[in-house]
Amino acid sequence: MVRVIGLISGTSVDGIDAAFVEIEGSSTNLQVKLIAAQTYPYPPKLRSQILRLCGGESISMAELAQLDDAIAVEFAQAALAIQEGLEPATLIGSHGQTVYHRPPKQHQVKLGYSLQLGRGAVIAQLTNMTTISNFRVADLAVGGQGAPLVSRVDVYLLSHPTYSRCVQNIGGIGNVTYLPRNGLNSSQAIIGWDTGPGNSLLDLAVQFFSNGTKTYDQDGVWASQGTACLSLVEQWLKQDFFQQSPPKSTGRELFGQAYLEQCLIDAQSYNLSPADVLATLTELTTASIEHSYRQFLSEMPDQVLLCGGGSHNLDLKQSLQRRLNPIPVITTSEVGLDADFKEAIAFAVLAYWRLQGEVGNLPEVTGAEAAVLLGEIHTTKGAAVIG
Repeated sequence: MVRVIGLISGTSVDGIDAAFVEIEGSSTNLQVKLIAAQTYPYPPKLRSQILRLCGGESISMAELAQLDDAIAVEFAQAALAIQEGLEPATLIGSHGQTVYHRPPKQHQVKLGYSLQLGRGAVIAQLTNMTTISNFRVADLAVGGQGAPLVSRVDVYLLSHPTYSRCVQNIGGIGNVTYLPRNGLNSSQAIIGWDTGPGNSLLDLAVQFFSNGTKTYDQDGVWASQGTACLSLVEQWLKQDFFQQSPPKSTGRELFGQAYLEQCLIDAQSYNLSPADVLATLTELTTASIEHSYRQFLSEMPDQVLLCGGGSHNLDLKQSLQRRLNPIPVITTSEVGLDADFKEAIAFAVLAYWRLQGEVGNLPEVTGAEAAVLLGEIHTTKGAAVIG
């Protein structure tokens, strides 16, 4: 049994999700027990810096280095805080903070590129724990998208012998893993991809309409007061990304501030209220999920399991349920895996697998040419072993 801390800050840049877990077994008999979980918000100034960089702001190399170090310090502090008063962990799996993601092929390049800040070597030194970081680069190097990376973990923790499932994460960006009945023992393929915007456009719109006094629409209350413009949703769904076949991934580079500004321009001719715009953006998220299931799955799932921050947005969840009815839309928490911290748990598992010498990616999901070890190992003596 190994005690591991998983750390991640997603594309919403809400803060650092930390999951402290006990893990034992191999991938074939994996057992994970959640001991503690907490989200540690970024200091407001640091969050603003990250969001500006994700939005395309140019900074100097010196500023980038300073930001990289500042994020690493926050991640290290989160790792120390989550285990306070508990028997300490011996391993950290840190995803870091994505600030740039360029998928392959979509940008006329053979290899993709993805940058996560928060240096694993610094986290290892500050916590005195072996730290695995830079999980995406190995998959990218063999032609993969570098995303979604949690699909292999989903297979072992959420597959069901008689139900097929779509595990739908709704963070800043949405991603899905399709788990056929009986998981890896099924004759059907396990596939996954990024479905499009999750909360990214909604959060940006809320900040715009509230003049910065709100960062998100709690429980979808504001959006629930509006009426979605379905003509706009249909127009937006014609965007190239939604038509592209998996494997595919995306980020704020596409579904960010510039995309929202175009959405607001498109909405002007419909004379929509702020609540109507939020309702329409909510509908875009759920419509893009439904669209991708119907377009890219050979058959619809028996269940949809939601996780991530969007799983708390009641308006969004109800919209998705209407679109997918009669397929039940529930959360991973309802089947035993915490919906708020599933991604952090997944990176704890990926770190555990890295030390066990087990591959971490699913080539059928990421499009990689091979299954590979994921993550760079940073010891407390400062030596990094790159797998």
